[in-house]
Amino acid sequence: MSKRKICVVITARPSYSRIKSALQAIQDHPDLELLLVIAASALLGRYGTAVKYIEKDGFQIAAKVFNVLEGGNLAAQAKTTGLGIIELTNVFENLKPDAVITVADRFETMSTAIAASYLNIPLVHVQGGEVTGNIDEKVRHAITKLADIHFVSTHKAKERVIKMGEHADKVFHTGCPSIDLAFEINENGKLDFDPYERYGGVGQKPDYKDGYIIVMQHPVTTEYEESRQQAIETLEAINQLKIPTFWFWPNVDAGSDGTSNAIRSFRENNVIDHIHFFKNMEPYDFLKFLNNCKCLVGNSSVGIRECAYLGVPVVNVGTRQNGRERGDNVLDTEHHTSLIQYAILKQVKHGKYSSDDIYGKGDAGIHIANHLSKVPLTYHKTLNY
Repeated sequence: MSKRKICVVITARPSYSRIKSALQAIQDHPDLELLLVIAASALLGRYGTAVKYIEKDGFQIAAKVFNVLEGGNLAAQAKTTGLGIIELTNVFENLKPDAVITVADRFETMSTAIAASYLNIPLVHVQGGEVTGNIDEKVRHAITKLADIHFVSTHKAKERVIKMGEHADKVFHTGCPSIDLAFEINENGKLDFDPYERYGGVGQKPDYKDGYIIVMQHPVTTEYEESRQQAIETLEAINQLKIPTFWFWPNVDAGSDGTSNAIRSFRENNVIDHIHFFKNMEPYDFLKFLNNCKCLVGNSSVGIRECAYLGVPVVNVGTRQNGRERGDNVLDTEHHTSLIQYAILKQVKHGKYSSDDIYGKGDAGIHIANHLSKVPLTYHKTLNY
């Protein structure tokens, strides 16, 4: 029997850590062949050049798709998605995969889902069935209806996908592959590298030996015109607290230019000798860095997923993660300087939380690969409602 050719499309910096363990498991499986496609912001230096870490980890890349339209606005998002459909259609026609995997809910993943579906290629969706408070939810649920096989992270997500009309025998509760990496870090999570030496970054280099905060704040696509002011509120809070802080650059969403401009103008007009800025880190290094911080601040899903497993205190700011299942480690607050400060101080004082396996136990990648080797690969829907 010939190997099943499984094409995985990675479109952004966070998507790699979301699927890395599954990539390895697919590559190692005797009945599967991995075809890896890197697209969109995962190829761009401005957003951390995730592709270089993917190549460094030893994965061979079957195709690269440059389709990001600059602009940081809603029109750029829509056009980037359209270009992705055109380019990925060509890639899939050339590679002829037996199935295509699309990851999570970023807007670029819609290109993968549409191109594969229109070519009658079975579509596999990882991390469907979850709820959030922005455009990601529309994208996620739309991909669920386009997808033929579903690997979900939680029990509630599985129930939700089945309620949407998907057959229970095509919906698998595997947990989230990103927790597989957190599981390994939880076993040996010491900070064993100098972030300045390894990743450079910009800004002052505060002494972080007595503890530090990490900030990951992305624009909310349904509030993109407010992204600049929202970032300023967090910048003011962090600047006034004077705790050593490492701030990571935002994703390529509508409003990212507003967030970036807020950071640049704030740096020009304020003395911020305790904040350093990074674009990206290798997944394992980032999780080690995260595991040793006093608190994660912002609105990244990392705070909801990996931090729950690692027990890292999180201050979740704003609406971007509204509705998503979360552990006790998350404290929600609004975009207001004093409220953010209060929440940070409360979480820093609390310290580490107990590990919560709400998003998985650390074996998702193996389960995904095993299911892919056996599940019937179909590209048509039958009524289930």
